[in-house]
Amino acid sequence: MAHRLRPVGVDFVETAPVRLVFAREIAAAPEAVFRSLAEDLAGWSEWFPGVASVRPAGGGREVRLRGGGRFEESVVVARAPELYAYRVDVTNMPGARAWVEEWRLAPAGTGTRVRMTFALDGTAAFRLLWALVRPGVGRAFRDAVAKLDRRLG
Repeated sequence: MAHRLRPVGVDFVETAPVRLVFAREIAAAPEAVFRSLAEDLAGWSEWFPGVASVRPAGGGREVRLRGGGRFEESVVVARAPELYAYRVDVTNMPGARAWVEEWRLAPAGTGTRVRMTFALDGTAAFRLLWALVRPGVGRAFRDAVAKLDRRLG
């Protein structure tokens, strides 16, 4: 059953009760990484293993995960080539109350330092779940960004 989350802005990334932050340096330039995040929505499923599809919907994005998770999202910041952030407005994930994902891109030599932050709030069970899955989410991030780098190379 889908439910609406509390609308929060990108500043929620700094104040969320649960913050998962992952970073990795890749060879691709920040501009190319930003285009993949913000413009090539259909391409997400080719480089992010858990993502089944991302498509434009109602001024935002509709995301489906391979495990059945569904999200209706609003882009809250798209500032090329350094920042792309979106808020989950509606999801079928139980216990979620507020959710923002932020991608920060910074030059690193001739490549990019990619930092992704999951900023989350929810029930106690939801927060505990994210603490437990943190290592797997970090691995998925690192694998996805490496695959994106190969795709862009």
